Amino acid sequence: MRPSDRPEPESPSNAADPIRLLRFPGLAALPGVGHAVSQRSGGVSRPPYASLNLGLHVGDRPESVIENRRRLAEALGTTLDALCFAEQVHGAEVARVGPDQRGRGARSLADALPGADALISDLPGTWLVILVADCVPILLADPRRGVVGVAHAGWRGSVQGVAARTVAAICAGFGSRPAELHAAIGPSIGPADFEVGPEVAAAFAEAFPEARNAVIQPGDGDRSRVDLWSANRIQLERAGLDPARIELSGRSTASDTGRWFSHRAEAGRSGRFAAAIALDGPARG
Repeated sequence: MRPSDRPEPESPSNAADPIRLLRFPGLAALPGVGHAVSQRSGGVSRPPYASLNLGLHVGDRPESVIENRRRLAEALGTTLDALCFAEQVHGAEVARVGPDQRGRGARSLADALPGADALISDLPGTWLVILVADCVPILLADPRRGVVGVAHAGWRGSVQGVAARTVAAICAGFGSRPAELHAAIGPSIGPADFEVGPEVAAAFAEAFPEARNAVIQPGDGDRSRVDLWSANRIQLERAGLDPARIELSGRSTASDTGRWFSHRAEAGRSGRFAAAIALDGPARG
């Protein structure tokens, strides 16, 4: 059960540098699918949000965030109106994106798809976007059926099964087969950096009883270290994905704040980076 080769992000840079995007080799090889994970350089936001902060909810100047999003869209080869954002409430609800949802949340947090932590679509030219700064971004694609998805899996979403629910929604909504899906688990807080209290550890022990030792390790005192990467990989395999089609970045946001925003490492004053995926082709609707 070895993941594909790790994607290699470019070296850290400052705000004057261009936008830098991480891409996964497996997803990048799929016909008709575009994807990217943004790094933190290349934007206009000032510290502590320097520089490509894409979150409208963290205290940054809205006009800076909108400009950053415009720059991201340009780097993706599209426009701001082609991006679609979820509200992200640390749950496990999945929203289907059609022509009427294109552009939702791109300029206003209030307009994001409500209550959703995952997005799925078969609409070409529409970029599904989730924002993270330690939580796990999960990208999904079925090039045969022409469908993509993206999920935001914090510890609550991981326990609630947002990755598996996104797979189930893709299969139910578009006729995909789990074994034919491709997935990528993006940069997020790594197992060595994510120390939690007894209640959170107990929630993971209940959610992953057969894989407790793979997900939970002892920490200091009554604390434990939780491996969100393994938790979500296991969840995807449970849902029927081929382990060979699950890629793992292996990059801990908390250990590399030169490239990634980290809510924990930056004491709660942090921007957000994006994971985005789309079907190639002109937008419909």
